[in-house]
Amino acid sequence: GIAHDFNNFLTAIIGYGNVLRMKTREDDPLRDYINQILALSEKAANLTQSLLAFSRKQIMNPRPVNLNDIVKGIEKLLLRFMGEDIKLETLLDERELTVMADIGQIEQVLINLATNARDAMPDGGSLTIKTEPVRVDDEYAKHRLFERPGMYALISVADTGAGMDEETKKKIFEPFFTTKELGKGTGLGLSIVFGIIKQHDGYIDVHSESNKGTTFKIYLPLIVSEIEKAPTTPMGGTETISSDEPLKSKGGIG
Repeated sequence: GIAHDFNNFLTAIIGYGNVLRMKTREDDPLRDYINQILALSEKAANLTQSLLAFSRKQIMNPRPVNLNDIVKGIEKLLLRFMGEDIKLETLLDERELTVMADIGQIEQVLINLATNARDAMPDGGSLTIKTEPVRVDDEYAKHRLFERPGMYALISVADTGAGMDEETKKKIFEPFFTTKELGKGTGLGLSIVFGIIKQHDGYIDVHSESNKGTTFKIYLPLIVSEIEKAPTTPMGGTETISSDEPLKSKGGIG
């Protein structure tokens, strides 16, 4: 509620600021101050949107979309900012994985995870994005805190970076938690990811060990079609389901 109210105040400030800028000449010495006010207001508005995403109150525009198409659509962008020292590989399932999703928000999830992966691999490495259909049965759903069993589209984002210890892993989804140096991270990246996935009725799981890389697994409810008989089932392991419990990494989370 506070984030919504604050956003309303910022909207008014930005509106009055734009009116003021329109009423001043280009060579007016006050013009620079107006631009600074507007720029800082925009940053504050973006921060507010991040808080809304974490609290799962961000406005969504979901529609049926093939998860593979989202990955393909953002692959070139990811390649550009991953750098030459990091190899990006996508392993997309041949079947159509249709989910009800806001494309922009799922892209934001992938960008945030890729950014953290890049920061965890300062000396280079590899990032693998994989999609597949999985069936979550009653027992697995209960054990892993899924609200309901059924078919899910699973997207795995795995890096070969620094990894995380158990204490870090417990905190990484907390808002404002970061392992980066002061001024180099807001600590909202993974909390936004968590909020977006929860808002999509999905689940996020993380497996990581120090110096052995990190794998995030995102489960989104699958709109079942020809995949209904898919035999794949998530297996057990050492993953830690996130539920509403936060999670960190040596490479700089946030």
